[in-house]
Amino acid sequence: MAKNINCFIPFQDENQVKVTVENLKKQEEVNKIYLLRTDEASNVADIAGCEVIDVKSIKCTDAIKKIAAKADTPFTMVYTKYTELSFVLFALERMINIANDTSAALIYTDHFSEVNGVRAFAPVIDYQLGALRDDFDFGGMLLYRSSALKDAASRMDIDYQFAALYDLRLKVSQKGALEHINEYLYYEIETDTRKSGEKLFDYVDPKNRAVQIEMEKACTEHLKAIGGYLAPKFKHIEFSNDPFEYEASVVIPCKNRVRTINDAITSALSQKTNFKYNVIVVDDNSDDGTVDIIKKHAGDPKLIYIAQDKSYHAIGGNWNMALHHPKCGKFAIQLDSDDVYFDETTVQKFVDAFYAQNCAMVVGTYRMTNFHMETIPPGIIDHKEWTPDNGRNNALRINGLGAPRGFYTPMLRTINFPTTKYGEDYAVGLRVCREYQIGRIYDVVYNCRRWDDNSDASLDIDKVNANNTYKDRIRTWELKARIAMNK
Repeated sequence: MAKNINCFIPFQDENQVKVTVENLKKQEEVNKIYLLRTDEASNVADIAGCEVIDVKSIKCTDAIKKIAAKADTPFTMVYTKYTELSFVLFALERMINIANDTSAALIYTDHFSEVNGVRAFAPVIDYQLGALRDDFDFGGMLLYRSSALKDAASRMDIDYQFAALYDLRLKVSQKGALEHINEYLYYEIETDTRKSGEKLFDYVDPKNRAVQIEMEKACTEHLKAIGGYLAPKFKHIEFSNDPFEYEASVVIPCKNRVRTINDAITSALSQKTNFKYNVIVVDDNSDDGTVDIIKKHAGDPKLIYIAQDKSYHAIGGNWNMALHHPKCGKFAIQLDSDDVYFDETTVQKFVDAFYAQNCAMVVGTYRMTNFHMETIPPGIIDHKEWTPDNGRNNALRINGLGAPRGFYTPMLRTINFPTTKYGEDYAVGLRVCREYQIGRIYDVVYNCRRWDDNSDASLDIDKVNANNTYKDRIRTWELKARIAMNK
């Protein structure tokens, strides 16, 4: 049988690679095994059948170019994790067959994840045009068509220390398909055992800022290559002279938030402003006592209570109901039903920011807390990766635009929210920044609670995959619109 694959695995020490190397040697498709050794790794003794390649890291451009130089078989396997790797019977043969049948440039598959000795299914999702997240989960094993890898590597003209694997994937996708085999073909040990909700904010962790700068650069260059880049030229927003009874509205959509809705409403009604504002609470058929708590605030003239009918609304539909209410203010400002404003000045700061920055949308800064409002990691999230020059492009790479959000109501009424309970705010933000500048407030104006009943505090893999698929789809639609606009 022909030896179709050269394999590249990261090396830390002999114990870490021993089982993986033994498993690779058993595969008839494997030609050579290369160990990617970094400066921090221990010395390599004589590991029979392996060749050592010294690299700064497995995520740097130098490593990718060295891999490409050794890619002299039809396919190149790159394993990106420092954990043991083993295979389902005939897994590599299956991957090669699918690659040949589809002419794919990259093959990746579902797999098994083992945590603390417990094995579980680890499905991944299909790649699409808008799957631009640098943390897109391919699993640890990537099988490249060597010709596609070598071509992409030859076009890698920026020397990245952290973003090279991301850059490689983007460049491969420019000329070939990334094919997902939804079959469980290998096993890997999962070392990151945090809840899904804790992983969501890795990209805004300050210690990762240097990484994020490189990722943004790689994504921006990719957008330029495929025609999706937008220069920092925005439509001027002209605030309407149409009369609004209220300058601003705090919008609180809710469903079954009996433990938190009182805190949210109290926070909203306690705002101090130099203009007239109201609070619009839209309840989507709560049946846990939430409505009784809302009605306790009915004596406050600032409160508007909307009870939804029995049709489907979700968060986006609840927002649309508030936006199109005749008493909605000129600016609509978000407050989720389980969060609170940082202090009594938040609404004033938002309206001031709209006028000062002349923006159609404003995003604030928030503090992550537990249920008792105690700060939890990563603490303050300011989304400083948003910049006036490149924020609208980088928005296609990151998984959210921050909170809380405020909108110029006449503009938003022409767009509306998608009727969904996840990603509705991100979809609107992408659509807005296609045309308009988004303003920023870098003072903390919001406390964002993470607790057991929160929508994304701890999700199973199927729900995480469904959420990521939807956001990738949102990005795909937006990217197609931007490419068409540029033409």
